[in-house]
Amino acid sequence: MFELIKTGNRNVIGLDERRLKAKIILGEYHSVQFNLNGRSLSHLVRLRYNTSNGPYVLVKQDSYVFNELKVGDVLDMKYNQSESLNDSKTFKTLITSKIPHNSYTGHSIIELSINDN
Repeated sequence: MFELIKTGNRNVIGLDERRLKAKIILGEYHSVQFNLNGRSLSHLVRLRYNTSNGPYVLVKQDSYVFNELKVGDVLDMKYNQSESLNDSKTFKTLITSKIPHNSYTGHSIIELSINDN
């Protein structure tokens, strides 16, 4: 299963610019925290970074989180510095794709793109 957000040429340029911005910003952050569908339960996931595609999280394909995160969704995600949850900043984040992971069977890469700061 592979999902990719459909964008026009203007948005593709914006996506590249956001990835460059993410490279600068995400060097400081260790994890990302978010809520789904207005629930009070918060999900905390290790933030990973791929130099070709930018930031992503690794999620089990049979999990609630995987099923609820949809390509094209924009969520307020709290990015945490190091392992401290006190030093964080919230960014509107676009889910750009869901790609099965080659090495971790049953997991997918959920690619992220920061929309604003």
